[in-house]
Amino acid sequence: MSGAGASAVWCLEASDEDAMVALGARLAAASSPPLVIFLQGDLGMGKTTFSRGFIRALGHRGAVKSPTYTLVEPYRLGGRQVYHFDLYRLGDAQELEFMGVRDYFGTDAMCLVEWPERGAGVLPPADLVITIERQGRGRRLCLRGASTPGAAIVERLRAPN
Repeated sequence: MSGAGASAVWCLEASDEDAMVALGARLAAASSPPLVIFLQGDLGMGKTTFSRGFIRALGHRGAVKSPTYTLVEPYRLGGRQVYHFDLYRLGDAQELEFMGVRDYFGTDAMCLVEWPERGAGVLPPADLVITIERQGRGRRLCLRGASTPGAAIVERLRAPN
């Protein structure tokens, strides 16, 4: 999944929650498995909102809740396995080993990981790192391709429609 030297960066703004959902959906449309996405940002920055847009764009019709207490929420969507992780309450990265985390990152899987720094040393490397920060009343998102597939996704998203 990871490729040495692959890097592409694209920063953009999301003015509100609807814009965050739309960006998540746009990323889903440009993505295919296997894919590991790290979502970084402080509490309340919209990581789960972004994930909701991504997961719904792939066909999920129910609620998309933050897996804060369960650590992972699985979705089987259109022949793809999507895993939404929230590691905020993780006490120790080694807890991920006990839950068999490596089994989630298969060739048919797309994994969205909130608070990835809490799983450092256990999680596989990201293909795409998304950093979300407050910008006025909205958010600024910077997408960085951290592998060859991740960089290709950033380039597809940056290209004019």
